[in-house]
Amino acid sequence: MTTIADSLTDKYELVVGLEVHVQLSTESKIFSTDSAGFGGGPNEHISPVSLGLPGTLPKLNKKVVEYAIKMGLATNCSINLNTHFDRKNYFYADLPKGFQTTQDSQPICHSGFIDVKADNHSGRRIRIHRIHMEDDAGKSMHDQDEFDSLIDLNRAGVPLIEIVSEPDIRSAHEAAAYLTEIRKLVRYLNICDGNMEEGSIRCDANISVRLRGASAYGNRCEVKNLNSIRNLQRAIDHEFLRQTELLERGEYIEQNTLNFDAETGNTSPLRSKEMANDYRYFPEPDLQPLVLDQKYIDELAAELPELPSKKIERYTAIFGLSEYDAILLSSEKEIALYFDELSSKTQHFKAAANWVIGPLRSYLHDNHKHIDDFPVKPDVLADLIGLIDKGKLNYSVAAHQVFPELIKNPGKSAEEMAISLQVLIDTADDELSLLIEEVLSNYPDKIKEYHNGKKGVLGLFMGDLMKKTKGKINPQIASKLVIDKLESKA
Repeated sequence: MTTIADSLTDKYELVVGLEVHVQLSTESKIFSTDSAGFGGGPNEHISPVSLGLPGTLPKLNKKVVEYAIKMGLATNCSINLNTHFDRKNYFYADLPKGFQTTQDSQPICHSGFIDVKADNHSGRRIRIHRIHMEDDAGKSMHDQDEFDSLIDLNRAGVPLIEIVSEPDIRSAHEAAAYLTEIRKLVRYLNICDGNMEEGSIRCDANISVRLRGASAYGNRCEVKNLNSIRNLQRAIDHEFLRQTELLERGEYIEQNTLNFDAETGNTSPLRSKEMANDYRYFPEPDLQPLVLDQKYIDELAAELPELPSKKIERYTAIFGLSEYDAILLSSEKEIALYFDELSSKTQHFKAAANWVIGPLRSYLHDNHKHIDDFPVKPDVLADLIGLIDKGKLNYSVAAHQVFPELIKNPGKSAEEMAISLQVLIDTADDELSLLIEEVLSNYPDKIKEYHNGKKGVLGLFMGDLMKKTKGKINPQIASKLVIDKLESKA
């Protein structure tokens, strides 16, 4: 684990910009009809176009444009109505064309921002420099053969958007919060599954340090292909320590492209850092410029779902939830949609939030289930909340007895299940009063202690009463009745 001394953080400032590559969930590739689906045998999802064979011509996938614009709108970007593709020239074994088709001078989106929570829990705005469309390369496999590297070109031509931030990030925590927000947004928009382990989101981090108060940026190093938020944080912390230690020794920071070793937590040089002119960008001659109209942009904007930031505002302003609860509820799109339906069927919003954040999420986590597989429908859970509110059911009994049985028997209502379990609270005061008298008669000495000021013995009486009734009483009502009985015996 990387440990950073306070003296270094006081003296030096971390500067980070992220390049996030998002694999779009289209059925076909960006410039061909080949399948863009994950999996399949090696080199099954290929064609002359994705192989870059001479004489082939690309054709732009309209869905890729739509998804890129939606992400731009969700991140407060301006949309370029006139844009085009460029060739980014470099040689690599898994890039059969010898170039990447991307956007250089005129990206489809630019000048946006994402708001995140900083280390001190205050708001921080991370500016987005640009979002552009491009195709992915294939995959080199170096561990499949003893002597040779193998190439799988299924991924070649899969559509990507690259989200490039400004160098506004000042800590590993901010970087994690920013990437978390991007992953959340692409899932809400349904343009990417957000699965970093499968490479659906890959992140490159440009990291530099400078003396606090300095205006000029230091030499940056780019750490490539970070495949988890945790590894992003580790890589940033390691690079901050490495670079500051070099500066403390009076040494020069070379501008390199680095690899991150997840096992050791260290970085190592891959190659010297390329500059833009190394790629010899020029306009793609096989694709026409892309001309959009504002009406199309407006139509896509109207299709956007309620995004996490708006949900948080609504949950706090209208439902009266804490910001913490609102953030938890909105962190996953499907969970938020379940809560939205639940809250439309009950006025007990805080109770609804507690059930979703607590028992529901615990069940999903413990059983490795997705919310789509959760058998208890929102209306049934709303009825369960209603039974508790009416004093007909104890929360503890509801959570530990009724709720698990509802999961096993999704066809039953909350009240039907409570009746079958014989846990509905008996609200008959006369019968309850007799039971309280019976309990108190067993503890004459404790009654004296209660009247001498030892109010803690009330727990003894309540515990015995709950056992006798098997929890089928409202603890608030019962407690008041017990106190009334005790006071009458003074």
